Amino acid sequence: MDNPLITVIIPVYNIEDYLPRCVRSITAQTYQHLEIILVDDGSTDGTGQLCDRLAEEDERIRVCHKENGGSSSARNLALAHAKGEYVGFVDSDDYIASDMYELLMRGIQDFHVSAAQVARDETDEKGNPLPDICVPPEVPEVIENREFMKELLMHRGDCSFCTKLIRRDLFPQEAFPVGKLNEDFHLLVRMLPRMGRVLSLPEQAYHVFYRIGSNSRKADKETFSRVYADCVENADMVEEIVKRDYPGLEETAFRFGIFQRLEYLLHIPISQMTKDNGMYCGIVAYLRRSWGKAMWNRILTGKNKVYHTLFAIAPRGIRKLHAALRRIA
Repeated sequence: MDNPLITVIIPVYNIEDYLPRCVRSITAQTYQHLEIILVDDGSTDGTGQLCDRLAEEDERIRVCHKENGGSSSARNLALAHAKGEYVGFVDSDDYIASDMYELLMRGIQDFHVSAAQVARDETDEKGNPLPDICVPPEVPEVIENREFMKELLMHRGDCSFCTKLIRRDLFPQEAFPVGKLNEDFHLLVRMLPRMGRVLSLPEQAYHVFYRIGSNSRKADKETFSRVYADCVENADMVEEIVKRDYPGLEETAFRFGIFQRLEYLLHIPISQMTKDNGMYCGIVAYLRRSWGKAMWNRILTGKNKVYHTLFAIAPRGIRKLHAALRRIA
């Protein structure tokens, strides 16, 4: 096997308790030709100093310190300094199997692809296993980018960059969207047309640690995360990409946009469903004018169509009823 350099990027913010496990799972890789970039994103505890100490333990580790700007800005900074021919990402509270990058690199070389992914598993803070987010394939599977896009739009594909190894020259100059959530999906669907085929491996080599309070795993259920609005905006973006690059998937992209809007309406606090909320009003207006098209869509489920109809007629009333039924249950 050839031995190209892999850059592993880890955005870091106030994560003293879990960072050593994450970093050491990377330095212990059976594939040793790595550079590891820790980006301290303006930590306010001792995480920045911890990054520097970890770098003293392994010469392959480089540390960047920056003002706080979020995970996307940290990843983009590291991409600008990456020297590897291939790039991977690991979240600082997660960890990886010792052979993950060897599996990915061997797969890329054996199947002649520019990107590969492993499967992932997930545990909660008590170590209890959680259901698989994406079902791993039984054997290695090469997926054409069109089919990969379809799987993403059907919520069956894995959009996470953490499970993947990708050739660095495929990343655009403006990579991850700063200030947005659902940023992995945003970038991946932009990159897919250039990526060609993607290899999917069955090994669950990436280990997600579901830590309440991390960036995408908030404990306060009353807080309305901006991720729902970002997902709607991403749905509009991907609809344009599909029109340009994947003719024949328009019905699937439309279904995806409806689904994301229904998710928004099912999670927004009722107190924010007001006439002065432009995003909310725009989503309701979209559901009303697209009702006929949705009823003829062959991919939306009957349940999706019922929710579409109800939210188009009386969104606040349906949410109040939905909340009451959940309390009873």
